[in-house]
Amino acid sequence: MKSQDIRNQFFEFFRNKGHKIVDSAPIVVKDDPTLMFTNAGMNQFKDYFLGTKEAPTTRIADTQKCLRVSGKHNDLEEVGRDSYHHTMFEMLGNWSIGDYFKNEAIDWAWELLVDTYGLDPDRLYATVFGGDKEENLDADEEAADFWKKHLPTERILYFDKKDNFWEMGDTGPCGPCSEIHIDLRSEEERHKVNGKDLVNQDHPLVVEIWNLVFIQFNRKADSSLEELPAKHVDTGMGFERLCMALQGTLSNYDTDIFTPFIEFIEKESGIKYTGKYNDESKSDIAMRVIADHLRAVSFTIADGELPSNTGAGYVIRRILRRAVRYYYSFLNLRDPFIYKLVDLLATRFKDVFPELEAQKEFVAKVIEEEEKGFLRTLEGGLKRMDQLDIKEGILDGRTAFELYDTYGFPIDLTMLIAEEKGWKVDEDGFKAALNEQKERSRADAKREAGDWIIINNHSAVEFIGYDHLSAVGIDILRYRTLKEKDKEIYQVVLNKTPFYAEGGGQVGDTGTLSNEDEIIQVLDTKRENELIIHYVDKIPLNPQVSWNATVNHEKRELTENNHSATHLMHAALRNVLGKHVQQKGSLVDDHHFRFDFSHFQKMTDEEIKKVEDIVNEKIRENIPKAEDRSIAMEKAQQAGAMMLFGEKYGDTVRMITFDSDYSVELCGGCHVESTGEIGLFKIISESAIAAGVRRIEAVTASQAELYVREEIETLNEVKHLVKNPSDIVKSIKGLIDENKKLKKEVEELMHVKAQSVKQELINNAQTISGVRVVSGEVSGIDNKSMKTLAYNIEQELGEAIILLGLAQGGKAQLMLLVSKGLTENYHAGTMIRELAKHINGGGGGQPFFASAGGGKPEGINDALKALNNMI
Repeated sequence: MKSQDIRNQFFEFFRNKGHKIVDSAPIVVKDDPTLMFTNAGMNQFKDYFLGTKEAPTTRIADTQKCLRVSGKHNDLEEVGRDSYHHTMFEMLGNWSIGDYFKNEAIDWAWELLVDTYGLDPDRLYATVFGGDKEENLDADEEAADFWKKHLPTERILYFDKKDNFWEMGDTGPCGPCSEIHIDLRSEEERHKVNGKDLVNQDHPLVVEIWNLVFIQFNRKADSSLEELPAKHVDTGMGFERLCMALQGTLSNYDTDIFTPFIEFIEKESGIKYTGKYNDESKSDIAMRVIADHLRAVSFTIADGELPSNTGAGYVIRRILRRAVRYYYSFLNLRDPFIYKLVDLLATRFKDVFPELEAQKEFVAKVIEEEEKGFLRTLEGGLKRMDQLDIKEGILDGRTAFELYDTYGFPIDLTMLIAEEKGWKVDEDGFKAALNEQKERSRADAKREAGDWIIINNHSAVEFIGYDHLSAVGIDILRYRTLKEKDKEIYQVVLNKTPFYAEGGGQVGDTGTLSNEDEIIQVLDTKRENELIIHYVDKIPLNPQVSWNATVNHEKRELTENNHSATHLMHAALRNVLGKHVQQKGSLVDDHHFRFDFSHFQKMTDEEIKKVEDIVNEKIRENIPKAEDRSIAMEKAQQAGAMMLFGEKYGDTVRMITFDSDYSVELCGGCHVESTGEIGLFKIISESAIAAGVRRIEAVTASQAELYVREEIETLNEVKHLVKNPSDIVKSIKGLIDENKKLKKEVEELMHVKAQSVKQELINNAQTISGVRVVSGEVSGIDNKSMKTLAYNIEQELGEAIILLGLAQGGKAQLMLLVSKGLTENYHAGTMIRELAKHINGGGGGQPFFASAGGGKPEGINDALKALNNMI
């Protein structure tokens, strides 16, 4: 059975059970501070379980793109080494929101697996929660009894809280779970060892395929449990493992989900895949790593997260770089490769995750450029290893960690290269440095949330900020205190609010909550799933009273100017550059806006001018805003509304139009009533932020006026400095030409000076231990001339060691040249580090040439003497 058919049968089965089939949420999480990536199918439904949003239906099913790179069984460095763990995976799931519970969940799971898919029931095991005395929780005999309809008692296994009690996080909905495991071993192996003894023992062929979670408790901040008023079901089935079971393979990587990619890699690399799982089969591991990591990187980029040095982007960069270093080290590939697989991936998943097919050229280009950059970094890491100062044949752990952290070298690659050089690696020191980094990351991310103090359990929160910037008679529904990096943060939730919560690139509103007795500053407004949370400077003295809510009018209006300008500019960019332009990110506040978009080359000055002219023309036209606050998605698509990849849209959406023939976008942000309010638009910078992604920064209204005024003032100052010529451009070009001419004359003078010094240095050459040595302090030349001088001396003198010192501007510079014939016994990089101590500095370099700088010019003479002793 093909994987597509397996997935479709799952959908059809639950559709017939009255479930609504919904789309996967984006793999990158935007409105949940507790998550960076979607790591389980239930993430997009958290609000239903938390009671902060009403579910549109009580029965739901889907397949969800998930990403896990840390936690139990999810260490990134282990992916590819075994047959069943992945970074990105699909989670098939069905949910009951206060509808059916354990009986139906268990019956339907059995019906699907055995009656529909045809799995051998004799190979299936069910685990249930065995209870916990400390929590005062009994064993889940209810679930066990339901399983007895399908399984003999000896294949219903009890496990503790670690394996069979599911929790959303430190707080929140939770409950016992029942896992379904399958034994895929041969009959011979099954006779030797009973399968029940291998359940939850990390056996590669006795694996969990489906987890049925019965959400019936709420975990409070004090760790206590309370019964939920409504019971829910949350199930998750690993699609890759299910396909392994149904396709009769012994590895996820042998299913048709992965085999087309491994075959492509075999063909391109010329290396045969053997399917072995041991540390010696490096090429096999490399192929599995590429086939796995390709999916994680491609789908995440398609959902709007670009590789970067921070946050989710850094995780994606790490995953991609791991794949690159594997093909570089073990498949002998030296050019970008992974991007070639994107088209195949997009084609195979276009029916279930169409967002990749729609952006495959862009995704491939981003990956290709990332690969190019990291391949250069890898080369730098190899050069760094050549320059290492190895003592007693041991590469110390801190240096191994530097290679890992800076150059992306996994410890096994470092050990492989070290072995080739006859070195050993301090593995314990590496692990210690790695653990220190992890502890720092944990400390930075530490967040302690107290329980919400519920004043009114009203679940719906009404946002009135599109129409009002102030409101009276507001009630506080709940409040809490939390700690981040040892700083206390106070949050309140209101029954209705004019404060816009950060989203869609627009920053959150600020302002005040007030009554006769108290004024509270609203410092920020954010969204946590469906809750609009106000960050305030203190907890109210009396939360039960009514409040007046007032948004900072000026900040909001300036922010609206900038947000509406992004829409006008987005349309202008598509007119000027082409329809390939898509928004890839934005930041909109009251001072300026930042807009990231897909485009593969730098904008010309003429293109920037055209965009500015179009936007300012639309501002002068004073186009009124047309707002459809709740329009059916289908109608919005028919209207040609721009939509952003990586956003999760509902059945109804909000559509903002500034001239139906010019700008129509889906947007939840705040906008001007008519474009004339924006006043003036000015682009202040255009740059690249990633492969295929450009960034524009721009200002509007008073900030644009200020920018133009400052530019004019600067121009007037320049005019004054060059005596107010009639043609200022011609005058400055003349100054530049004159400066170039004078620089050239100085360089020629320095060259003459260096030549006069050269003969004097050669005449003073010494022979020490059979080596010709030239050393001396020079003056009146620059670094470039000093380096040229060293090579000229070598050319005339022959094989030698040459050390030159230069004092300039209170600083000292040393340059050391070792002829290549002498580098077996003398390493310039190692020697210069010792010599640099005399000038209170540091340096390094290659075996044949190195340099150092320091702050003690009077130490140059001591360094010159030290060279002789060193030789």
